[in-house]
Amino acid sequence: MSKNSKIVLGIIGAMAAGVVIGLLVAPETGKDLRKKIKKNADKWGDQLNHLFHKTGHDLKEEVKEKVSRAKEPAM
Repeated sequence: MSKNSKIVLGIIGAMAAGVVIGLLVAPETGKDLRKKIKKNADKWGDQLNHLFHKTGHDLKEEVKEKVSRAKEPAM
């Protein structure tokens, strides 16, 4: 498992723990709580989507660089 994968899984785990703790101590009504959860879930989804696209782009560039180095003749 790569370092980036471990970081992403750690972030997701921390977010999930935060949501659970928030639900357990929330003093809000059910309707308000559901709105808040939806808003935060949408925001976190957008952030994760951006993170995955950025990580995928970085990985793609790293692979291209390694392939071009492998094609270079050895001296």
